[in-house]
Amino acid sequence: MTSITVATPDDWHVHLRDDHMLTAVAPFTANSFRYALVMPNLVPPITSMAMAREYRDRIVAAAGPDARSDFTPLMGLYLNDDLVIEDLLAGVAAGVVFAVKYYPAGATTNSEAGGASLIGYQSVLEAMAEAGIPLLVHAESTDPDIDIFDREAAFLETELTPACDAVPGLTVTVEHISTRSGLDFVAAHDGFAGSITPHHLTCDRSDVLANGLRPDLYCKPVINSREERDALAAAAMSGNPSFFVGTDSAPHPLSHKETGRAKPGIFNAPYALEVIAELFHQNRALDQLESFLSLNGPTHYGLPVADSTITLTRAEPTQTRPEMITTSGGVEVRIFGAEAAALWTIS
Repeated sequence: MTSITVATPDDWHVHLRDDHMLTAVAPFTANSFRYALVMPNLVPPITSMAMAREYRDRIVAAAGPDARSDFTPLMGLYLNDDLVIEDLLAGVAAGVVFAVKYYPAGATTNSEAGGASLIGYQSVLEAMAEAGIPLLVHAESTDPDIDIFDREAAFLETELTPACDAVPGLTVTVEHISTRSGLDFVAAHDGFAGSITPHHLTCDRSDVLANGLRPDLYCKPVINSREERDALAAAAMSGNPSFFVGTDSAPHPLSHKETGRAKPGIFNAPYALEVIAELFHQNRALDQLESFLSLNGPTHYGLPVADSTITLTRAEPTQTRPEMITTSGGVEVRIFGAEAAALWTIS
């Protein structure tokens, strides 16, 4: 039996959706994490302080009676033409808004309202840099001429680098890094950081394609090669303070995944901690688990580390873990990571 106690983890990238889906999935995040950095890509997107406050209230209500007492949603605004700089600054000053998220239009789920060019929002970026507001970036080119496995590198070169050169002082998180290009970009910029998901840490494209197509593993950015996966895992387990967990937990109805045109997104919130713990255990890196889960993220964002703790214990499984949830509306959602979760308990 193996046991490790760490400061309570934070999730620096999560999709909680809305309505009956929010009610079904929010408790999993609220039971496991202290801070949850909530993505704003609803329909319509969250673009104002008022919308962020109302969404935060819905999240807190949906978290349920078993939510951690210190569970705190951190709200992002969606960067598009509807965002008003004065409202953004007021939202941050009021403690309602935490960050701003940029989606290239059409890159992923509910990104149709995103931007055609990051540098096109230079005035917003300059205000953010001056106020120290974090910029969260979905780093994926939407150029159809670029191979899907190369789109992270292309975005970093053609979109994010020019924006950072034009607006020095930005606080940037490259979200859900999927390649060595993302790791190298963060390493080359002081003060920048990157979040990494459980599925990009533990899966490669052979898992998606080799033994029958796995639509449950389809996400954006796509899961890449084994070499990229190994590089991400090495970075996560290195103790490098620039990298931390962002689950990118993104629930979709099963009917939207197992269909002719699957939606991108993996729902991993229920077992994210267990999946990561198993990876670190298998690589004899449990001594670095707390850094990745609990220390690096709050340090990057200038927030205190949790003063509460959780204990993860590994033992031979005595029962399987559920692979599906069903919302109050009768919608089934598949959960990622049940096999690893069967090996761990959390208290």
